[in-house]
Amino acid sequence: MPYLRTMSYPDNHDMPPRDWADETEARLLDAAVALVAEHGRWDDRLVARAAAEVGLSPAACELLLPHGPRDLAALLARRHDALTMAQLAEIDPAALRIRDRIATAVRTRIAVALEDEAAVRRSLGFLALPANAPLAGRLMWAAADQLWRWAGDTATDFNHYSKRAILSTVLASTLAVRLARGEAAAETHLAARIEGVMAFEKAKAGMKLDPEGAARTVAGVLSRLRYGRPVSPEAPPSAG
Repeated sequence: MPYLRTMSYPDNHDMPPRDWADETEARLLDAAVALVAEHGRWDDRLVARAAAEVGLSPAACELLLPHGPRDLAALLARRHDALTMAQLAEIDPAALRIRDRIATAVRTRIAVALEDEAAVRRSLGFLALPANAPLAGRLMWAAADQLWRWAGDTATDFNHYSKRAILSTVLASTLAVRLARGEAAAETHLAARIEGVMAFEKAKAGMKLDPEGAARTVAGVLSRLRYGRPVSPEAPPSAG
């Protein structure tokens, strides 16, 4: 799907050469960000207004953004990811404790987002709709993955997924608190979440993992969610 692969690169950083689609996406997103506060919604009409603003025909706009506001929301998130990583590139993560790396990464990502606050507020409201939840999750996961990689994480086992799932939640909740209640509340929230993450990682490190036992546990949790009861992996439930 286009909104999983598209990215707009900022003009003020050394980035790969861009073709017509990349250049037009960037201009379209710029126009939408400028229009969204007055328009008030993140929707198809915003996409159409932004397209008209940059002289893009409806047919060309549909070709470029076949999912309309979903693609536009992805472009905004990818731009903020790119800008965040450019800023974090100026910081040596090795000089920081792991908790400080994560706090710095989250603060930087949120500060970048707030440069386009009106657009972020409307796009998050749009992504909060049930139909858009899968996209919202993928975008937040992608952001968390980049932040963990900057922080030096090289895990390829279960830890790879658990760390990104947790950081996705921390990033999303801290951004929501920042938008709703301000910087001080967001800092308090972030500090508490990081303490929780550190406690979880410490407890996990002290556990003796049994791969087969872990697999059975995961299978039990998933089957409970799916079928309302745990089901043995060796004896899957009959259809019906």
